[in-house]
Amino acid sequence: MKTTLILALLAVTISVTAQAQTKPVAYGPSITLDAAKKIVAAAEAFAVGKQYTVVVAIVDTGGNLVMLTKMDNTQLGSIEVAIGKAKTANNFKRPTKAFEDVVAGGGAGMKVLGLNVVPVEGGEPIYSADGKIIGAIGVSGMTSAQDGEVVRAALGTK
Repeated sequence: MKTTLILALLAVTISVTAQAQTKPVAYGPSITLDAAKKIVAAAEAFAVGKQYTVVVAIVDTGGNLVMLTKMDNTQLGSIEVAIGKAKTANNFKRPTKAFEDVVAGGGAGMKVLGLNVVPVEGGEPIYSADGKIIGAIGVSGMTSAQDGEVVRAALGTK
C-alpha cells in the first residue's frame, strides 16, 4: 500500500513537471524604454569592467528595436549581429545559444540555418516578473561566450 501511494505521487509529480515543461511561454506587454535603459546600463557597466567593446540591442515583443548602443571602437558589423541576436531570442522564445548548440552538433541540426536565425550565443529573452517575455537583448562585439557573459550580467542571471 505504501509503495502504491509513493508510485502514485511520483506519477503525479512527473505529469505536472512534464506539463510545466511543455507549456509555452507567453508574450506579455512590451518592454518599456525605462526598463531597456536599465538593462543596457548594466550591460555597459559589466563590459567596461571587462574591457569589452560591444553593441547592445533591446527589442520589444514584436522584434522592433527599442534601444541600441555601440561602445566606442566596437566593430561596425556587430550592430546588425546584436539586433539579429535580440530578434532571434525574442521570435523563437529561447536563447541564441540553443541554436548555436544545435548547429555545433551538425547533421540534421544544420537545418536551423534555414530559419533566418543568428545561431550564436549572446541573445536572450527578457522576462517580466510574472514570467512572460517582454522583449529580448542581443550583444555582439567580442567572442560569443563573452557576449553571453554581458547578457547574463545585464539580466542579473550570472
